[in-house]
Amino acid sequence: MTKADLVDKIAANGSLTKTVAERTLNAFLASVEDALLKDGKLAITGFGVFTVENRQARQGRNPRTGETLTIPACKTVKFRPGKQLKDSLA
Repeated sequence: MTKADLVDKIAANGSLTKTVAERTLNAFLASVEDALLKDGKLAITGFGVFTVENRQARQGRNPRTGETLTIPACKTVKFRPGKQLKDSLA
């Protein structure tokens, strides 16, 4: 599913125009980003938890040449689904 598909679904389910649905989705995504930058964690009850975690530097290998290289440390976002989401997928 693409962002455009998601906007279409939000517009249809919420009886909104696509413009309003897109603005709503963009506001939601910006709020998620702000919460992760500020607190490093966002819990949405029934859906799941987004957390920012540090990934340590590690050794990798270039698959084309076989050359060993160092992959630098970075931050990444991890998602842990909530019980309701897990149950709905089962």
